[in-house]
Amino acid sequence: MKEKLVLEYTINSSPKVLYSRLSTPGGLAEWFADDVLLKGGTYIFVWDGAEQKAEVIQKKENKYIRFKWIDEPEAYFEFRINIDEITKDVALVVTDMVDADEIEDTTELWNTQVAELKHIIGL
Repeated sequence: MKEKLVLEYTINSSPKVLYSRLSTPGGLAEWFADDVLLKGGTYIFVWDGAEQKAEVIQKKENKYIRFKWIDEPEAYFEFRINIDEITKDVALVVTDMVDADEIEDTTELWNTQVAELKHIIGL
C-alpha cells in the first residue's frame, strides 16, 4: 500500500526555467537521474545502469507535470510549481507515492536531489 508523500522546496527561479528541468529528458538528467531518454512518449530513467519507465499522465506548461511508473500503475510522482501571490516566491512541490516504511529514506533522497537541482539552476 503506497502513501502520498508531499514535500515543498522554495526555489527562487523562473517557472519557465524550473519547468524545463522537470519536464525534459535533458533537464531531468541534470539532477534527477543518471540519464533520461524519451522514446515514443515513454520516459526511461536510468540509475546505476537500471532502467525505470514512466509516462506523463498530466501536465500544464510551467505549472506541473505528473509521471506514472509503467511497472507500478498505482505509483506516480508529480512536480508542481507554486507561486506565492504576495511574495512571488516560487516553490517546487514534489508528490511521490511511497511505501510507508520508505518515507524517511525517500524524503532524504528528494532533499538530496532537489539540492542538486538548486545547484544546477545556480541557487
